[in-house]
Amino acid sequence: MNQAILLDLDGTLADSRPGILACFRHMLTELGHDPAVAGDLTWAVGPPMAVSVGTLLAKYGDDRLDLGLATYRARYSTVAIYECTVFPGVMDMLAALRDAGHPLCLATSKRRDFAERVVDYLELRRYVPRVYGALPGGGLDDKKDLLAEILRVEGLSAATTVMVGDRLHDIHAAQANQIPSIGVLWGYGVKAELQEAGADLLASTPAEAARLITT
Repeated sequence: MNQAILLDLDGTLADSRPGILACFRHMLTELGHDPAVAGDLTWAVGPPMAVSVGTLLAKYGDDRLDLGLATYRARYSTVAIYECTVFPGVMDMLAALRDAGHPLCLATSKRRDFAERVVDYLELRRYVPRVYGALPGGGLDDKKDLLAEILRVEGLSAATTVMVGDRLHDIHAAQANQIPSIGVLWGYGVKAELQEAGADLLASTPAEAARLITT
């Protein structure tokens, strides 16, 4: 059986930064903070949302995590969820992997119901039919737990599975489950971050990622 491929969403398949950053700024404003004080928020795209929101609010000495999450998600679920595009070359990468017989699953820290909507909006379902993400209420927020759940439900072997993602969280989660990983350099993580996290391979483009997997 060909290797199964677990794919991160934000920063790997989809450029969702504009909508997500707008939601963070909206949340800060609604909670009475000046978003400009936080500076560049790209670091907050990709980690589990509770981690990003908690870290961001801590910069203002604010511990209202639940309110921050609710405020963020109110805008995200109605507006920002559709403020995203597929990275150039990703559709060709997915087609190449599918045509080579690799089972593809989405493995995102985004809430699963939101991820399902994004996959359909971006017309990715034909390539990535199986979508896994965090559960409402906080279940599977930790990506290592999410990957373990995918292996269990899909009946996959870690040795014949590959995690593809753009942030250290993807790499660490793969390592925790003894899954080989490919760090991608077209997303929100940088080369140093992925190298320090211990990515097994790095890919500069979607075409390169496809070649690393299929050859």
